[in-house]
Parts: sequence; C-alpha cells; structure tokens
Amino acid sequence: MKKIAVVYWSGTGNTEAMAGFVCDGIQAAGAESVLLTAADFSADQISQYDAIAFGCPAMGAEELEADEFEPMFSSCESALNGKNIALFGSYGWGDGEWMETWTANCKQLGANLVCDSVICCEAPDEDAQQSCKALGKALV
Repeated sequence: MKKIAVVYWSGTGNTEAMAGFVCDGIQAAGAESVLLTAADFSADQISQYDAIAFGCPAMGAEELEADEFEPMFSSCESALNGKNIALFGSYGWGDGEWMETWTANCKQLGANLVCDSVICCEAPDEDAQQSCKALGKALV
C-alpha cells in the first residue's frame, strides 16, 4: 500500500481543511495518508513516503508562510528531484501568483507534479473540496 504524506501550514484553518480533503482522496484511492503540520515534517522524512502533498496559504505579498513552512520546504528542496508531489493552498486576496511561483520553483527542482495545483479563496467550497480529493487521488 502506498504511503502519502500531506504536509501543511494553516493560519485560519482553510488550508488545514483542504489538507483533510486531500487525505480523503488518498484514502478513497486505496492508499495510506499521513497528515503532518510543517512543524512536524523534515527533509529526512521524504524517503519514507511514495508521494507528498504540500499545502500552504498565500501570505503577505503572495508568498509562502515564512516562519514555519518556507524554512521546512526549503530544507526539502534538494530531495524533491524525481519525487511525486502536489501543491495546494488558500488565499484571501491576490490572484494566485504565489502558487504559480511555487509550482514553477518545484518544476525547476525536478519534482514530478502529478496534477495541477489547487487553490481556493478563503474556505474551500464544494468545487475546491472535490479538487482537493482529486489531487489526493492523483498522488496515488
């Protein structure tokens, strides 16, 4: 059985809710999901998982959260070459530029993005919930 990590940071609970729907999709596809906050994940754990979903909301001028998530993710970058990953997150303003930048950076690192990234404005509506579940299934 595949084992997939869902690693996220959430300030308001919106990205945390998205992470739960990603886990639902993983489990519906027959794999094991492990839900972890950014504080509970590190680069040395990457090899323990067949794939990883990373979730972070847009912060400030459309960037990754700088205190916990970004340092954790930066430490993982060298191990993402060839790894199956997916990205998701919520935002409250802007147009999703943070996700476009993050996606492009992951592609430059050689990560295998298994599907389009999922973003939603504020709390995930029904469409975003279904997109998160599909993202989870795509990782399997």
